[in-house]
Amino acid sequence: MSLSIQEPGTPARVDAGRVSYRLLDRSLSSMMAEAAELRDAGHGRLVTYSRKVFIPLTQLCRDVCHYCTFAKAPRKLDAAYLSAEQVLEIAQAGAAAGCKEALFTLGDKPELRYATARQYLADLGYESTLEYLCAMASLVHRETGLFPHLNPGVMAPHEIASLRRVSVSMGLMLESVSERLLVPGGCHHGSPDKVPAVRLATIGEAGRQKVPFTSGILIGIGETRRERIDSLLALRDLREQHGHLQEIIIQNFRAKPGTRMSSAPEPDLAELQWTIAVARILFGPEMTIQAPPNLSSGGTSALIGAGINDWGGVSPVTPDHVNPEAAWPGLDDLAEDTAQSGKLLVERLAIYPEFARADEDWIDLSFRSPVLQAVDADGLPRTDGWSPGGVALALPAMAATPGFVADRSFDLLLNKAAKGADLVEAEVFRLLAARDGEVGEVADAADALRLNVNGDAVSYVVTRNINYTNICYFKCRFCAFSKGKTHEHLRGKPYDLALEEIVRRAAEAWDRGAVEVCLQGGIHPDYTGQTYLDILTAIKSECPGLHVHAFSPLEIHQGAQTLGLSISEFLSRLQAAGLGSLPGTAAEILDDEVRADLCPDKLNTAEWFAVVDAAHRLGLKTTATMMFGHIDKPVHWAHHLLRLREQQLRTQGFTEFVPLPFVHMEAPIYLKGDARRGPTWRETLLVHAVARLALHPHIPNIQTSWVKLGADGTAACLGAGANDLGGTLMDESITRAAGAGHGQEMTPAAMERLLDRLGRPSRQRTTLYGEAPEERSAASFAHLP
Repeated sequence: MSLSIQEPGTPARVDAGRVSYRLLDRSLSSMMAEAAELRDAGHGRLVTYSRKVFIPLTQLCRDVCHYCTFAKAPRKLDAAYLSAEQVLEIAQAGAAAGCKEALFTLGDKPELRYATARQYLADLGYESTLEYLCAMASLVHRETGLFPHLNPGVMAPHEIASLRRVSVSMGLMLESVSERLLVPGGCHHGSPDKVPAVRLATIGEAGRQKVPFTSGILIGIGETRRERIDSLLALRDLREQHGHLQEIIIQNFRAKPGTRMSSAPEPDLAELQWTIAVARILFGPEMTIQAPPNLSSGGTSALIGAGINDWGGVSPVTPDHVNPEAAWPGLDDLAEDTAQSGKLLVERLAIYPEFARADEDWIDLSFRSPVLQAVDADGLPRTDGWSPGGVALALPAMAATPGFVADRSFDLLLNKAAKGADLVEAEVFRLLAARDGEVGEVADAADALRLNVNGDAVSYVVTRNINYTNICYFKCRFCAFSKGKTHEHLRGKPYDLALEEIVRRAAEAWDRGAVEVCLQGGIHPDYTGQTYLDILTAIKSECPGLHVHAFSPLEIHQGAQTLGLSISEFLSRLQAAGLGSLPGTAAEILDDEVRADLCPDKLNTAEWFAVVDAAHRLGLKTTATMMFGHIDKPVHWAHHLLRLREQQLRTQGFTEFVPLPFVHMEAPIYLKGDARRGPTWRETLLVHAVARLALHPHIPNIQTSWVKLGADGTAACLGAGANDLGGTLMDESITRAAGAGHGQEMTPAAMERLLDRLGRPSRQRTTLYGEAPEERSAASFAHLP
């Protein structure tokens, strides 16, 4: 909903106030209960924080807030501003400590008050503090990769526009809309930048310019509870109009020696809890409500109980320069304390997930790719360097935080899946959202179910991939294999295998013990349905005992069109020519929201399922795949899994589900800066495990891709619900073209050595999961790679 900002006294504002003022009469316990329930509805178990480094660019300020020790006179500072070298030194220390955010905090327009500030800026060639801030934020991101979050104070429209180009987010505390605080004796007397209308104008202009923004209120500075509600309503109006407020901070006043308010009473814990609960109730479940963990003596559980879902920025390297007397909690301690409240502490960026995953309008184009590369599918930070296809990095640990508390409702959900009850979308999504100790719980539940369904043996098939052409006129944005007019710069040259070469490779596969060949390729502009029929006829003439697992739903669809046949008619001809089964590739993500961007000219979801449905009804089995970790989200994965389950309930034609983690290195969509760098390890493990749970008992086999995950990743997935290693391949071109480094063949001997190491028995299988004939198995061990 989008509303215009209402002037004080207008009917809409008055009505909102009347309803909101009823909170003044409610008990704290009832408000906290409602706030906690709202918070849980919007954020579940997650409580976030940002690992930041604090850069106090200048402590000069033209305002004289009576509670502040951050602002200092020039005589109390070694220099008016931090130098570029000092800024970079602080930022580099933060980057080395794993920080993602560079928080720039500074006084408001000191050059308008102090000649020292004007001279310093002039000597450096800058006209204003904010112009210098712009340069330093750009320097920090360029040299360290940290994402700048700026607290620049009150800004003019042109200043917001300039700073937007060098930051991912900004902030300005409203503090209070109370005009009383500006009069003599009030804490904001003599501070022109604390005029509420001026601050609201800046916050509103940031919204008009689509800046992800932070604001909030400061409590205990002389305002009333009613005025706090008014302040929160003013921020809510701006959020409803522009949608740009990422978080609302509820910060409690701390009396500091040396200030005019050194003897003022601080708000107690109940007052802080009351205000947090009010903010949650007014803003609803989705909004992030934050309270700093270092400013309250009541403990983290008291603030979580009031409705917060974020701790704000916490620095492992720099102090809180605004509240230097209050040390940051250690991150391990904060995680354990958060866990004791039944929550999971997770890191976030300065830009919140809903903005990081949105279109480029919310951040400058120069930050679009760096942000995408820094986040997972939830828009939260990747905390390790692992990506599918890479060979240099060890698998990240999945250990639970000390003090992790299991969630009873989550355990009940796992039990429901294990018993074979069909999960609904929200339940599948919840499993995919598992973090911390929950990841291990999902993996263990999936593995126990795998043992019950499949036993301990791990199956694999001796096969050869034959990718007969890489020439393709489709424009899938993820594909590094295809060669067409838009792909000349990618590795490898265009090729189109002669029919004789295809047959030669099939015959060689048979001699090496293969039970199948897997045939797929690009959609060559000269190929027709007859091309595929000719390939089948030639292979079956030479190798009548070889199972031909061939042609993606896209190839079937295109082949049928070229011959003017229905899908069923074309499949029947292929079946008569010797087609044994189909690979369920070209699925990518079976959600048209994703497909419209990822592969816009490819089959849509309904067309993919139409091919698969027709194949199943003719007795042709297919696999099912999902390529994940690019521009998709977990909700799309849930859609995909449940659509596969629905199809399986209709036709029982899927032999297995194959998760395919996106390999990013050479993918065009990644090279253009429009995709993430594949799924994280947590996501990869979860997709395998959740597939086992969500598809049970309908699709009994879950395959893991050694060519994308390598031996260690494959082994881990075999302990998280997967029961099949896929094929030996002999020739693997598609994943290798995308940049993967795990090779193009894993021999039967290598597969069985891997399984021996895991203490798991092996089983050579056929395409349709029967036992491989002894003669085939013996032949497969008789040849070198």
